[in-house]
Amino acid sequence: MSASFDIVSIDDLAKTIPDGAKIAIPADYAGVSMAATRALIRRRAQGLHIVGVPTSGLQAELLIGAGCVTTLESSALTLGEYGPAPRFTRAVREGTIRLVDATCPAIHAGLQASQKGTPFIPLRGILGSDVLKNHPDWKVIQNPFSDGDDPIVAIPAIRPDIALFHAPLADRDGNVWLGRKRELVNMAHASMTAFVTVDAISETSLFETEEKAAGVLPALYVGKVSLSPNGSWPLPFWNGAKGDDAHMRRYMEMAASDAGFNDYLERYVFSESAMA
Repeated sequence: MSASFDIVSIDDLAKTIPDGAKIAIPADYAGVSMAATRALIRRRAQGLHIVGVPTSGLQAELLIGAGCVTTLESSALTLGEYGPAPRFTRAVREGTIRLVDATCPAIHAGLQASQKGTPFIPLRGILGSDVLKNHPDWKVIQNPFSDGDDPIVAIPAIRPDIALFHAPLADRDGNVWLGRKRELVNMAHASMTAFVTVDAISETSLFETEEKAAGVLPALYVGKVSLSPNGSWPLPFWNGAKGDDAHMRRYMEMAASDAGFNDYLERYVFSESAMA
């Protein structure tokens, strides 16, 4: 890549995510781009198919509450110690979103199939489960290498349009440093492209040293980068940022009602300070 890779604003990044896109997002501990989440809500995104890898939390909760999501494909949506996700719970009860229930291994397997360019990948551990019973697209087939009866589940490839996540660092060429977070690498490899928010921009190539290069996602897989310091807030970030416990508790109080949730969006998504 040349040094002409475009570092865009967070709202410009959100504008290039089309309505109806299938978006892979990481679990709360892996590098969630809450900055991009707020920008998607501000641009009134619609019809999104969210793939939680392998789970999701506040990110999907906000997008669902704001009416941006039609399908959630994940093994769980949880806010952990803060309790059940109120907007997600309501959407499921009222049937305003389509829920594609999965398991953590199945989500990862579907992405791995996409990485490898295969239509499916075999997985054994969900045989006999209720999840399998409710997944007509998962096919139980005979192991072709066994002489005896040996069923195995064929999980179809999951091919997201965009992998969306937060990372510590990108360089001017569009390379992104992910360290040991291989699930983010896998998401990017499985998707058509990756959109990444970062805490900082390096003025030197991330491939300059062997130590740094080992944890780099090459620009080949990256479509957009946006400089968004502390872009995972209020969630924790594995590169050092702590979660904002007080804010999460405030969210749970406000999101318990429609009026409170709308007030939350006005304060923390649509206000000028949220756009900075």
